Amino acid sequence: MTDAARAAPESYDGRRRWQALGVGLVAAFMTLLDISIVNVAIPSLDRGLDASPADLQWVLSGYALAFGLVLVPAGRFGDVHGRRNAFVFGIALFTATSAVAGLAQSATWLVLARLLQGAAAGLVNPQVTGMIQQLFQGPERARPFGLLGATIGISTAIGPLLGGVLIAAGGPEHGWRWVFFVNVPVGIVAMVLGWRLIPHQPVGQTVRRRADPVGVLLLGVGVTLLLLPMVQREQWHGPAKWLLLPAGLITLVGFTFWERRYARRGPPLFDVGLFRVQSYALGALIALSYFGGFTAIFFIFTLYLQTGLGYSALVAGLAITPFALGSAVASAIGGRIVNRFGRPLVAAGLLAVVVGLGLVALAIEVAPHAPVPWVTSAPLLLAGIGSGLVIAPNQTLTLSEVPVPQAGSGAGMLQTGQRIGSAAGIAAVGAVFFSAVGSDNDWSKAFEQSLLVSAGIIALALLVALVDIFRHRRHA
Repeated sequence: MTDAARAAPESYDGRRRWQALGVGLVAAFMTLLDISIVNVAIPSLDRGLDASPADLQWVLSGYALAFGLVLVPAGRFGDVHGRRNAFVFGIALFTATSAVAGLAQSATWLVLARLLQGAAAGLVNPQVTGMIQQLFQGPERARPFGLLGATIGISTAIGPLLGGVLIAAGGPEHGWRWVFFVNVPVGIVAMVLGWRLIPHQPVGQTVRRRADPVGVLLLGVGVTLLLLPMVQREQWHGPAKWLLLPAGLITLVGFTFWERRYARRGPPLFDVGLFRVQSYALGALIALSYFGGFTAIFFIFTLYLQTGLGYSALVAGLAITPFALGSAVASAIGGRIVNRFGRPLVAAGLLAVVVGLGLVALAIEVAPHAPVPWVTSAPLLLAGIGSGLVIAPNQTLTLSEVPVPQAGSGAGMLQTGQRIGSAAGIAAVGAVFFSAVGSDNDWSKAFEQSLLVSAGIIALALLVALVDIFRHRRHA
């Protein structure tokens, strides 16, 4: 019997495990949506709270920062104490902080609510991935991972559209509040169903596990030092802030040595030996690079359409819909066929994204006076199809050899890399974008240049995928 079969309760065979997965996917959609949905709400939020640029930056980036800090400890907590407890508590906290954010009367109030909301999202997401590892076995994990990949892609891409609809319905001054209030009824339902459907017992309940506070501290400090200069790049002037990056890397090296030492006494916070599994190490590197380019696309596109060209939040959201549709369809297909094609499927998806982004830049260059949402729709559809063939299949391949008792922490570390990649990508691409706008106020040129930088970052992920393919062929 496999580890997954031993870990999954017998009562979760058949339909009930799919019901549990459905609740997890709704929660993942809701928490990941809040990364991108707030982008189009910034003008409304600025009018409603008279927020400073620093406040707005923290509303956007504070969520991602707290999200990334909590992922690995939350995944380990679910591994040890049961996923239901962590999931339900995380959803309850996320629902409450969403309501608090929607009721905010000042920018400081909203920033604090967003930090807690991000921590709650970080508590929920590793439980979903760990639950797939626990309830499904071997090749049958491809389909639920495909659905999770579709959820990630759709939530990220459709966020601006849903935000635009809510702001149009709520009005320019208070529409931003509904971006947060929409989470409350969904969160209540997810909390009730999660308590009923998600398995309670820990994966490794027969093993006595001790806490690893030093590991938690080292990982938290390391991730914070890496992310902080990226989220504060516009507020902290001068080059000194970038000294935090090597300090963060040194701290994470210290975390690695500590975890190896701690493993001699008991299960560590994160088993760094997972990085010796090449499918996990290379897949994590692909995810980090891809999210570095992928997430930045929506950040600069919404800025370009709303601030540069004067489109409404609703139109800006509609412009990204082709990407979301392509990603949704391709994710469902990619999850089903990944076991047949393996890493070449991911490489094909990455190539499609790079080509699609290049065609978006070309379309704007050759048709400068045409409506941007129209001329970019077909290239964005191609890029979305490619994205759907990357996220879900890569996640399936990356976690395929991770033991079930480490599923939560392994998935948490994978998602931590995604959050670091997203922050680094937005910092790099955003710097190119704002520099180009500031030099000659040419928004179209700035968007084209920054889009090509995003494509270049994604090309790095393609290079890693090709290395993995050649490695497999050489061994074969």
